[in-house]
Amino acid sequence: MRAFLVDDEPLAIKRLVRLLKSTGKIEVVGTETNPAAAVAAIQKQQPDVVFLDIQMPGLTGFDVLARLDREPLVVFTTAYDEFALRAFEVNSIDYLVKPIEPPQLERALRKLERLTAAGESRPDIQHLLAQISATLPGKEEAYPRRLPSRMGERIEFVEVAQVTHFVADEKLTYAVTQSKRYVVDFTIQALEERLDPAQFVRIHRSTIVAMKYIQDLHPMFSGRMCVRLKGEHATELDVARNRVQLLKERMGIR
Repeated sequence: MRAFLVDDEPLAIKRLVRLLKSTGKIEVVGTETNPAAAVAAIQKQQPDVVFLDIQMPGLTGFDVLARLDREPLVVFTTAYDEFALRAFEVNSIDYLVKPIEPPQLERALRKLERLTAAGESRPDIQHLLAQISATLPGKEEAYPRRLPSRMGERIEFVEVAQVTHFVADEKLTYAVTQSKRYVVDFTIQALEERLDPAQFVRIHRSTIVAMKYIQDLHPMFSGRMCVRLKGEHATELDVARNRVQLLKERMGIR
């Protein structure tokens, strides 16, 4: 079967591609981390099945499906196992809870094989969308609540609410909490686009800070500023001169 993968987390896509290839049953014909771009790519590739994340910035997985002219088989992937999973089961549509494990994937592939067998009817995707559309959070809440961090072959998730700041250093990006630093597979620019602007602000080309963790601000020379964070470490972060006004506005300072 020809498969297309859509997920806003690059690490999740890499893991699923590796798992699918190891089964020898699936040909991955394309991947996309941007849900809007995924619509056109799926229309072009016409895959047999789409492995589709639910919660993504901009468009949800259900929004992507609603924009497709042709309805493929779908396996939903989600980090939130409370997310209307009962509705998936009732409609015989499969789902995978991230991080995806091989036994989960094998179960989904067996179901796909049954659905493609002669005489087997496909689930009614549109009926599913109608059933659970009211349960989806609005787009204003579609910001990621956790981010993946690769630890060798293991993927660990960091809760965004616990991140004090993100910093780029030596070609790596770190999500920093009050107790640990996690490597995340996003650039600072990509994080600025994905994170809730009501919670996070970019203060430097290499730094994004969570405003709730800011203890105080200190003016510096040449119009620059320094941010000191809450906590025992009292971490200090430089604010670039061209970011000072933005930070003040976000913090409600005139």
